[in-house]
Amino acid sequence: MEKKSSRVLLIGVVLSLLVLSLVSFSVAAKELKVGIIQIVEHPALDAARQGFIDVMSENGYVEGENIIYDYQNAQGDMSTANTIAQKFSIDKPDLILAIATPTAQAVANVIKDIPILITAVTDPVDAGLVNSAEKPGTNVTGTTDMNPIDKQLELVLKFKPEAQKVGIVYNAGESNSVVQVKIAREVAKDLGIELIEATADTSANVLQAALSLANRVDAIYVPTDNTVVSAIESVVMVAEEFDLPMIVGEDNSVRSGGLATVGIDYYRLGRQTAEMALKVIKGEAEPATMPIERQKEMKLVINAEAARAMGVTIPDELKEAADEILTGAEE
Repeated sequence: MEKKSSRVLLIGVVLSLLVLSLVSFSVAAKELKVGIIQIVEHPALDAARQGFIDVMSENGYVEGENIIYDYQNAQGDMSTANTIAQKFSIDKPDLILAIATPTAQAVANVIKDIPILITAVTDPVDAGLVNSAEKPGTNVTGTTDMNPIDKQLELVLKFKPEAQKVGIVYNAGESNSVVQVKIAREVAKDLGIELIEATADTSANVLQAALSLANRVDAIYVPTDNTVVSAIESVVMVAEEFDLPMIVGEDNSVRSGGLATVGIDYYRLGRQTAEMALKVIKGEAEPATMPIERQKEMKLVINAEAARAMGVTIPDELKEAADEILTGAEE
């Protein structure tokens, strides 16, 4: 009788261990799948993506161990972005990170049952991604990269007080850029300067657009336009050739040769987006009720080498106020 009881007990222990091992295997095998869609490669958007991945890693989601990233780049082409969106709708990742307005629109148009975290999107409401910034009401939430356009255009007058005409280069096909240009028109009017517009629908046309401004303006302003920033070196070349101070929308464009900005740190913006994503993953919040977040602190970044190349002097007040002064274009 004792032998039989021992045998039953042993079998019970073995079965328990087997169940535990299967559960452990199931948990270990469960990997979080995140689809990442990005409109184009350029330093700002790349930095946002890296910031997101870094925070996920810091919180235990390590690529190759328990999280899989399906990174897709549309290379500036909306038909490609739509194809990627369709792919994600079939693959059904646990979460989607959409970087920049056009790609956010692509996935939001076809995917309604997967949480979509956006970043580097200027105006999510205008883009039709959410009902309101305070209460999205959809499967979309995340961070906006709306710039302090007023402070950026004020920089033009601080570097060149006599400036009367400022050229702005943008892609009229990007809703995020259209929003910024609309704001810039009003700001320019308040500052007593005239805004001269030049559009480029592809990165290949950015140089021609910049050149069209060369003899007509006193300075150039580049907002956070994905098309133009992906070819920022073309605008830098024109600015240097014609001694035009070039104010930009974010610090990566300063590092790529722009003169200065009071703007977004996209790496930090990506990190902020990941913090929001973690709440969704853990079931602590839902996109529909998570307000769109802004970056709280903007940085004044100045490129001293660009100042020399564009024939301008950095005013003492800006030197004192700067969060960072670069001594080379690629720091």
